[in-house]
Amino acid sequence: MHLICIIANMIDDNKYIKRGLEAVLKKAFREFPAVVLTGPRQSGKTTLLKHLFGDTYRYVSLEPPDVRAAAETDPRGFLEMYAPPVIYDEIQYAPSLLPYIKEQIDAHRDRPGQYLLTGSQNILMAEKITESMAGRAAMLKLLPLSNREIQGFSDAPLPWEQATGLPRPKISGQPMWTQFLRGGYPELTAQPKRDIALWHSSYIQTYLERDVRTLRQVGDLTTFQNFLRALAARNGHLLNLTDVARDLGVAVNTAKSWISVLEATFQILVLRPYFGNLSKRLIKSPKIYFTDVGTLCHLAGLKDPEHAAKGPMGGTIFETAVLMEIVKTIRNRGEEPTLYFWRTATGNEVDIIIETEGKLVPLEVKLSATPRPAMAHGIRVFQQDYKSKVSSGYVITSGDVRLPLGKEVIALPFSEL
Repeated sequence: MHLICIIANMIDDNKYIKRGLEAVLKKAFREFPAVVLTGPRQSGKTTLLKHLFGDTYRYVSLEPPDVRAAAETDPRGFLEMYAPPVIYDEIQYAPSLLPYIKEQIDAHRDRPGQYLLTGSQNILMAEKITESMAGRAAMLKLLPLSNREIQGFSDAPLPWEQATGLPRPKISGQPMWTQFLRGGYPELTAQPKRDIALWHSSYIQTYLERDVRTLRQVGDLTTFQNFLRALAARNGHLLNLTDVARDLGVAVNTAKSWISVLEATFQILVLRPYFGNLSKRLIKSPKIYFTDVGTLCHLAGLKDPEHAAKGPMGGTIFETAVLMEIVKTIRNRGEEPTLYFWRTATGNEVDIIIETEGKLVPLEVKLSATPRPAMAHGIRVFQQDYKSKVSSGYVITSGDVRLPLGKEVIALPFSEL
């Protein structure tokens, strides 16, 4: 088939950006018969696999209809024609291949690195992988670039994992906001002259046409696109789906199913509240964050760094950038982050709670270059309530100053994440 090719010399190493997931991916490749790499469209899954394995693996894209038809018509013949070692790209377009891949793996169970699979729809992938590949495949997720990947220190520990801050490139002010508007998709980082608004507009349209249409919960794409914009306006706030559904004129169950679609295609992250064992009244509604801050800015109609920083969404954009930097860093280790927020009915709150090594790390996010002790009020209340469960807290600011804000609370600039 004309769309099947050996990958060789297809990557421009001058433009390739080292990914934080590389070490885990190589380890999984050495230990499992198959590796499944999921993540949003254009997050760099194919580029990463080609960069690491392109000299020795064949590449098959399952998105074209003719290739898909061949795979579904005669799966055993297809797998024999394109035998391991092989990369099957966008496996969600031919999920019927998975039981036959399992069959091939079981015939050579002691041979690692046979199949490298990618997919951009987690809801379809998870079901089929669980059914067919349990114990045979490592499951990894690749999100758009983090700031630490862009700056070239992707392997550095997070601040609460080390005793002192390490020297890192500083980013604040307009350069930081220009990066936020651009977002983390590798193509925009590798090609800085690309028109940001045009790229994001095309991305969303492609996402709607290729990913959303394949999921049954979505009928009217125009209404769904309006739903995206409505969520962008509520990004980082408590989500009331009844209000959203009423504003768009759709049923609440429809809005719920659309949230599932966005989660399944890695466009949003649902952050849930932390309860612990206290009896005090706590907020129970979740918060929604877009996984790419550039997508968020585009949906909000923001094009100018100064307008984005000083406008009404400045705080939630910055909070999204901080949250996703943490999520990407942990996922690039092959781990699933355990994150929450905390808010009481009386108004005390902490923006991000990280559960790690049996401790809770509280983070407040402040769009300010001037850290002040009052910014840590929510962290102190949380530390008092949960005492021995809580480690030191951090206030993440948009400036470039590292400063103690009292006992067990430190202000950190965004660049130290």
